[in-house]
Amino acid sequence: MITWERLRVFAAVARFGSVSEAAAALHITGPAVSQHVRKLEKEVQCQLVERDGRGIRLTSAGHILAGSAHTMVSTLADAERDLANLHGLVAGPLRIGGVASVLRTLVPDVLHRLIERHPRLEPSLRDGEAVDMIPMLQARQLDAVVTESWDHHPAHLPPGVRTTLLMHEDAQLAVPEGHPLAGREFVALDELHGELWTSCPAGSDAHEALRQLLRAHEVEAEVRYCVSDYATQLHLVAAGLAVTLVPRVVRASAPSSVRFVPCRPTVSRSVLVATGTEAETPRVRAFLAEMSRVANLPEQHP
Repeated sequence: MITWERLRVFAAVARFGSVSEAAAALHITGPAVSQHVRKLEKEVQCQLVERDGRGIRLTSAGHILAGSAHTMVSTLADAERDLANLHGLVAGPLRIGGVASVLRTLVPDVLHRLIERHPRLEPSLRDGEAVDMIPMLQARQLDAVVTESWDHHPAHLPPGVRTTLLMHEDAQLAVPEGHPLAGREFVALDELHGELWTSCPAGSDAHEALRQLLRAHEVEAEVRYCVSDYATQLHLVAAGLAVTLVPRVVRASAPSSVRFVPCRPTVSRSVLVATGTEAETPRVRAFLAEMSRVANLPEQHP
């Protein structure tokens, strides 16, 4: 007899093509995922996955079973959503993904307030880039993704994804104390030749937005330090190793030796929450409402 839990795990393996990624999405260990797959293979009496270099791939039987497994996972998710909507109950798992700057500055207070009001809510967090997390949202491995969209490099979200605007904020140039630009009233972007930069990793929206912005002003950014967290970037700036562009929401936590200079033209981004158009439950709606409330508090805009 095929058990539901093993089928659910196999659906994640088939979706991600990786034991480790399936384990991360399901919040269990890699060995536990492998054990579920091996037991499922015994139950169906055929091989479902095989080695493919360092990863795995589905066998023909695996592809057949994966289709049914995905349908069952989606059907159960629909049933859970419908039941939750029927009772308006804010309870159960709330799986949030997001860019680190917003997870650090806004989300902790939001989750604290939600848990106080709804003790049966079970939130979890995963940080990363939209390019990785939006597919997880589409696969219903995440309930909401807090992401960003730069005015000059808008985020391209697939059909079936709804967005809620949280805030629109400027970004300023962060330079170390004593830098020639530190005392300026503003800096023109075409003046930034020859600077060493720190930015989010290549492939992230922030990294590509920076490169596109500077290229539009005939400046080629030399990004020497790639780190996903703005707090670490600001410490690199404070050490005199690089400069960076920093959104307003994270500037209050900068080391005292960092100076901020407005850019001309102004550089801005929007912070959004992405959700599935058919996957909003009472717990997701409660999260959206609280995120919107906290994002609009004056102290959240240093």
